[in-house]
Amino acid sequence: MVTAPLPTLRPYQAEAARAITDSVINGRGLTFSVVMARQAGKNELSAQIELFLLLKHARRSVDGVKCAPTFAPQCQLSLRRLWSRIGQAGLDEIASREEGRAVRLGRARIVFLSAEPGANVVGHTAGLMLEVDEAQSIDPDKFDRDFRPMAAPTGATIVYYGTPWDESTLLERAAHQHVDLEKRDGIRRHFTADWTTVARHNPAYGRFVEAERERLGEDHPLFRTQYALRPVPGSGRLFSATQRAQLQGRHPRQHAPRDGDIYVAGLDIGGQDFGSGRDNDRTVLTIARVVPPDTGATVPEPRLEIVEHVEEAGAAHDVLLARLSDLLGEVWRVSRVTVDATGVGETIATVLARRLGEDVVRPLRFSAEAKSRLGFGLLAAVNGGRLKCYAADGSAEYATFCHETEQARVAYRPGGRMTFYIDAADGHDDYLVSLALAAEAGRDGLPQPRVARGHTPVLAR
Repeated sequence: MVTAPLPTLRPYQAEAARAITDSVINGRGLTFSVVMARQAGKNELSAQIELFLLLKHARRSVDGVKCAPTFAPQCQLSLRRLWSRIGQAGLDEIASREEGRAVRLGRARIVFLSAEPGANVVGHTAGLMLEVDEAQSIDPDKFDRDFRPMAAPTGATIVYYGTPWDESTLLERAAHQHVDLEKRDGIRRHFTADWTTVARHNPAYGRFVEAERERLGEDHPLFRTQYALRPVPGSGRLFSATQRAQLQGRHPRQHAPRDGDIYVAGLDIGGQDFGSGRDNDRTVLTIARVVPPDTGATVPEPRLEIVEHVEEAGAAHDVLLARLSDLLGEVWRVSRVTVDATGVGETIATVLARRLGEDVVRPLRFSAEAKSRLGFGLLAAVNGGRLKCYAADGSAEYATFCHETEQARVAYRPGGRMTFYIDAADGHDDYLVSLALAAEAGRDGLPQPRVARGHTPVLAR
């Protein structure tokens, strides 16, 4: 007996549910791709399909398999949602959870398996159905080798769920195949619902996504893939010509702070010159003035105006530390500086934090995840018009900054990550990394101004 109504599926969910359950019940053995914007109800759709099929096959000893990129938390979340819907339907007495990895209803069950590269899943059979959650993040070779054969004994229906990433993913491969098959036989296998479709049924969702579009920019990789359902290219330029134009400001360069202004900075640490003759990376400090957002702004984040670049090449690190401490602590009195604390930068970041305060100095150790987050944050700031460089001043620093932003490249990685870089043949990336670190320093909202300590030395140039 039903004890509570299950959430009503929206039309775009119900359409996919009818096609999938028809294929399973009638033994059609079709494959489907379900591509929906974030928070559009993909997981609810999957749980209700699972519940319906378990109930329909409760008298049969048969397994369905659902795989996801990780067991914790992705498989666990799916398992809990299915268990919750079983409880709502009043079916607890004939249902059970087995070792936290399966849900049984009568004799039928759904088994939840990790698709991580090292996961051992041999021996399972997907006699009922094979579901692939977040298929864009599952290695295609792993799936083809370990999971696809699970559907072979019964020719089971396979369903791929997710949001796009790039053209190389398992999800994108399946979607292309399904669209091609639809053209041949007219049977719909590919179901999509971008954010505009969801917004027609949920205006609050539409308002939220519109704010995200304003904050990130319509061509930001995260907005493009998670809401507009458009894959990103595998690689290319980090900034388009339009984005480079957006990065260009009209304010003049400053060589000293102005009273009452708040400043943040990004610091990329280069190597010191030991007389090897090598072309070492430079240390580049990017200073940005923080401009509070307008009252009632759609995106309540400050605007950053880059006002100064300071470059140092090959200096001994004790000399460099003395200069940086003075520039950051006494001259500009920055409220926050994000420092590349990878390798040689770790010691300098530690000493600066001791001298300026841990509330001011934010060390950032580069990893694949950290650099991805940094790149996405940089693109969001540029797209939203919240990051501007000083007007052209004919300086070598400005020319190098423009060169690096033009040469910057991006590569999109599996799992929704990206990296940005400059090919060695095209030069260094010191100004680019320093820019991204400055954007990170201003990302967490409006920092508080620092109180001046003593005199403000004049910066010798």
